[in-house]
Amino acid sequence: MLNMADSLAALRSVAESPTVEILSAAFSRAGHELALVGGPVRDALLGRPVNDLDFTTSASPEEIIRIVKPHSSALWDVGREFGTIAARVLDETVEITTYRADSYDADSRKPEVVFGDTLEGDLRRRDFTVNAMALRLPGQVLVDPANGVDHLLARVLRTPSTPEQSFSDDPLRMLRAARFAAQLNFRVDEEVSAAMARMADRLTIISAERIRDELNKLLLSDIPRVGISLLVDSGLAERFLPELPALTLTQDDHKRHKDVYEHSLTVLDQAIALEYERSTDEVFVPNLVVRLAALLHDIGKPPTRRFEPGNVVTFHHHDVVGAKMVKKRLRELRYDNDTIKAVARLVELHLRFFGYTDAKWSDSAVRRYVRDAGPYLEELHILVRADVTTRNVRKADRLAFAYDDLENRIEELSKEEEMNAVRPDLNGEQIMAILDLRPGPIVGQAYAFLMELRLDHGPQSEEAATAALLEWYRDPA
Repeated sequence: MLNMADSLAALRSVAESPTVEILSAAFSRAGHELALVGGPVRDALLGRPVNDLDFTTSASPEEIIRIVKPHSSALWDVGREFGTIAARVLDETVEITTYRADSYDADSRKPEVVFGDTLEGDLRRRDFTVNAMALRLPGQVLVDPANGVDHLLARVLRTPSTPEQSFSDDPLRMLRAARFAAQLNFRVDEEVSAAMARMADRLTIISAERIRDELNKLLLSDIPRVGISLLVDSGLAERFLPELPALTLTQDDHKRHKDVYEHSLTVLDQAIALEYERSTDEVFVPNLVVRLAALLHDIGKPPTRRFEPGNVVTFHHHDVVGAKMVKKRLRELRYDNDTIKAVARLVELHLRFFGYTDAKWSDSAVRRYVRDAGPYLEELHILVRADVTTRNVRKADRLAFAYDDLENRIEELSKEEEMNAVRPDLNGEQIMAILDLRPGPIVGQAYAFLMELRLDHGPQSEEAATAALLEWYRDPA
């Protein structure tokens, strides 16, 4: 339960910070209104850290530049056509936007930008009431035309206008509802969630890049399960990530207490907990690759589901199939190549460990596990551990002990061999000199042979590697 006295004190503290006071005085001297708006007001009232300072003003973009320039070390447009100017004031980055009164075409992805003339009018066009509050400066008057404080106290997301009008104006707000529900742990008003379900098709006019950015923000929140569930239940996920709701139709291979969709959400929850537990950074930074992989690691199950004799359900090779599906979907959402490669690799490898519990691996098998994980080994550790969601305590303990053993062996071998940089004992130039070859396919085959030799037997002396290479070259079979 919020203590409003403490919340207002926190908001006053933000308003009295040096950066805010400098800007407040500058706009007042220039005869323009200025207000702290949206996220910083909401977060201060919630007792959350205020990381961004957003302002709205009666000044035009050109007037903003003129007023702010003498007080800033840097000034740049982040969207002058939308009325927004960013600046570096003292040690903080701020964004200042002219009052807006936008209108939207039903088939357009972008608003027709119209500048407004009142703070109240600007607030009424915002996405949710808890983001439609402002602190008018310098008098520190809270302006709340849509009862955002009441909704903040109730921890509920509502829209300043009707949900239909708000989502018709900007369909991306439906994804923001899911994101804010996850970030703030708020429930979504029933009228809002009903409108999301009715208007899900409106999402088709939004660019893949904007959808991706909202999905990322949701996944990087503390409890993404809340937002993911809302996206699936409303039908929105079907429009941009259909592989996820498809998991609700697939029973898991042991026909136990949860379907694959619920299992995936649990894996996501457990991966986040492990991120915190294993983090060595002073400031925790959530890992998008881990969270995407945890959410999507089983998307290969629906297309690989087979019913075997004895009413047994199998999902053979769903790891490989899932990795290909991940690549396709993330490309369509315009993810960068590094993220796509990392997530797909983790999905492809997430089952590899489970053979370790059947028979303890040789050193060469451990080396291959590390080699195949490459730079994603720590992420793979988290994903594999998180993938254990059984209620059978004895089985869960057995798997945890087995993975502890595997990590210990990796650490021991790494110390002995610098295994994180495993390479053949001879490089390409040495191979060509020994075999008197020019660059070509045989050199690559020889390199692969020496890599396998290293993985199977550990480091070799140059003489031993040369002898093995010559023997292979004489009889490569």
